[in-house]
Amino acid sequence: MPQTSFRRARRPEQKLERRTAILRAARELAVRSGVRNVSLGHIAAEVCLAKSNVVRYFGTREEIYLELTIQEMRDFAQDMHTRLAQASGLENVTDALTEALAQRELLCDLISECATSLERNVSLDVARAFKLASIRAAGEVGADIARADPRLTEAEGLELASAAVLLAGVLYPLATPPPVIEQLYAQDPAIAATRPHFVPSLKRALMAMGTGLPAVREPAPSSPS
Repeated sequence: MPQTSFRRARRPEQKLERRTAILRAARELAVRSGVRNVSLGHIAAEVCLAKSNVVRYFGTREEIYLELTIQEMRDFAQDMHTRLAQASGLENVTDALTEALAQRELLCDLISECATSLERNVSLDVARAFKLASIRAAGEVGADIARADPRLTEAEGLELASAAVLLAGVLYPLATPPPVIEQLYAQDPAIAATRPHFVPSLKRALMAMGTGLPAVREPAPSSPS
């Protein structure tokens, strides 16, 4: 239920407070109901605003959730920096990636919605800010991966980090299916056996990719004689 009613925001700090409240409400609703089930009307009601007032701060529902994705990606990058500070080797890297993503269900849910819906109703400026922030966060994680496993270059670390996030977005809805699919799994063990489990599936895929990246590395150009 809505907790706070706002008067019109006029000063910069009031506008920042309003944006923060909208993002907080959108986050809480997504955690409770899933990103795809939250409408702009739900968010507006949560902060006691008309939808027309919400779009003064974020043009669309999708822009709100892309901003939350940026926040989640930055937090993930910082978490990985801490996790990889003392890590060594590919197995530790994949453990860190898998554990960090498994603990960030909202990020996984957001990523699963990005390409199919969240990127489709936003302004060019918002899309650019989202892509740049995502590239920056993945690059930071990639650099940390390369330090933890010197067999990988920073570019390969970036590939592995990007793949981890994208695979998490694919696996999350499959590993957390809707009630009708849960019921089907309960009734049919043969079908249930095909259900992917998030942590082992993600770790196995990342281990395979991390192991294979050096093998498919393009050779450095030879020096002219």
